[in-house]
Amino acid sequence: MGLSTSGCRIDWVQEGALALSALRTHDYTTVILDLGLPDMDGLEVLRQANQLKKRPPILVLSARSLTHERILGLNLGADDYLVKPFDFDELLARLHALHRRHLSAPDPIHRLGPLVVDPLRRRVWMGEDEIALSPREFDVLLVLVEKPGVVRSTEWLEQRLYDWNNEINSNAVQVHLHHLRRKLGAGWIQNVRGSGYKLDIPYWNDDAPLSTNF
Repeated sequence: MGLSTSGCRIDWVQEGALALSALRTHDYTTVILDLGLPDMDGLEVLRQANQLKKRPPILVLSARSLTHERILGLNLGADDYLVKPFDFDELLARLHALHRRHLSAPDPIHRLGPLVVDPLRRRVWMGEDEIALSPREFDVLLVLVEKPGVVRSTEWLEQRLYDWNNEINSNAVQVHLHHLRRKLGAGWIQNVRGSGYKLDIPYWNDDAPLSTNF
């Protein structure tokens, strides 16, 4: 509930086998892994996840608090380890830090020319002007600005923006993209025919700085 309220999209499973299945079939930004699972030890999930061709950063969240237990989890491939009980704000900060490290973007604020996106405060500026976005419009913009110039399919965007409990309208993503295009201005969100959408500095904007923090 706390993560959802903070703007995260969550798929929650309660067995290790289901977690591994989800990792094989979905593209996640981060994983929170408990170790006390009913069907297998969480460390075994971690071992098998490390064998996948591609896996997101994994944060172990566990009541196993002894030093040797934390060392074991980290040595087996965990990207971070947080002991229960924990402060929620610390958990959220660690997740953001893992995601930034995964993107090789140490600056928490995304900058693309005159466009500035603050994922923590969920605010957006174009130059000195702040842009008001709906929560879902912000989510669409955030996943696009993480990798500017990279084309994302509609299916990929739906997977990143909606969890398993959401019922997705057939044109929901396109509607949000239409509103974003209108608010950002012409040229920022480009439709690559037959492939998807990408966010980039408009080619006609010769005055926009081309350096970014990615």
